[in-house]
Amino acid sequence: MGNERTAALSATGVSIWLDDLSRTRIESGQLAELIDTMNVVGVTTNPTIFQKAIGSGEGYDHRIADCAKRGLDVKATITELTTADVADACDIFAGVFDSSDGKDGRVSIEVEPGLARDTAGTIAQAKQLWEKVDRPNAMIKIPATVEGLEAISATIAEGISVNVTLIFSLQRYRQVINAYLVGLERARGAGHDLSKIHSVASFFVSRVDTEIDSRLAKVGTTEANELRGQAGVANARLAYETFDQMFSSERARLLIELGANPQRPLWASTGVKDPALPDTLYVTELAAPQTVNTMPEATLMALADHGDVRGDAITGSYLDANQTLNAIDAQGIDYVQVTDLLEVEGLQKFDDSWSELVSTVSRALQESL
Repeated sequence: MGNERTAALSATGVSIWLDDLSRTRIESGQLAELIDTMNVVGVTTNPTIFQKAIGSGEGYDHRIADCAKRGLDVKATITELTTADVADACDIFAGVFDSSDGKDGRVSIEVEPGLARDTAGTIAQAKQLWEKVDRPNAMIKIPATVEGLEAISATIAEGISVNVTLIFSLQRYRQVINAYLVGLERARGAGHDLSKIHSVASFFVSRVDTEIDSRLAKVGTTEANELRGQAGVANARLAYETFDQMFSSERARLLIELGANPQRPLWASTGVKDPALPDTLYVTELAAPQTVNTMPEATLMALADHGDVRGDAITGSYLDANQTLNAIDAQGIDYVQVTDLLEVEGLQKFDDSWSELVSTVSRALQESL
């Protein structure tokens, strides 16, 4: 039987994606079970997720040994391991993909974090990963850096579906939507079927609270303390307003009339970091139609156990959300400074995970010889 709470969230118009993937999840049948019992309709991955999965050693030893016999280097081995996981997960979600007309059933794989400031390198690897996975329900993750914006447009223009990741600010989010629309316009000019191209924009939530709350704590006033735990939700709600506005524009409507799909907001970093906050905060308070919520397993299980889903929690909240961010600004906390810092830190975290992954696979290759 399915879970009533995850079913209620899905009925609100939220697509539940799991923020995790491993060979064990695939081969044990657990991933397929989550489709049946928890309304999970997609998967996202990143360098940290793969570092943890492959670093555990479970399910990868014989695959690494095979790569060693074939003489593959470290990066080629990582590509083999990660794209195989993503391709197999895509196959598990093929039924969801077909029944949703391509909206869901998606599995995301990210370009190397070291390419985040390299437009041409990102475009080239996006094409490589798309061809390597070779599944229509794959999505290529591209970081929303300034350099990534043109890579997003160029990749969409090739007819490749894209998950834009590491979005923290409303300004950058508007640029991401523009990059998507530019890509669709180019794709149309190249003769691609716009209905086959899908995209999500991954707007990070909990990290905004973590950084702003630490600054509010340093301010230490009553007003500052009362604002803790509110910035992430407010920021995301205003992102949803931006989504609604930009995809209601004449430019977007023209493309949609030609078969294009809106680029849905995806709430990422939805695991609550502060134990004082409700563990389903970034799920129930960000429920709204045409959104995706990608959850770590702990958050998904918390939702299934006690999540209080009350329908659309975003529409009509924009004035309050604006007032929250204005109140935070009044405490001397610079929004742009915070979001710029979070982008730099986010890229560094993925760089660190990638370095650990390279070290892990390098050792495993040597041991297999």
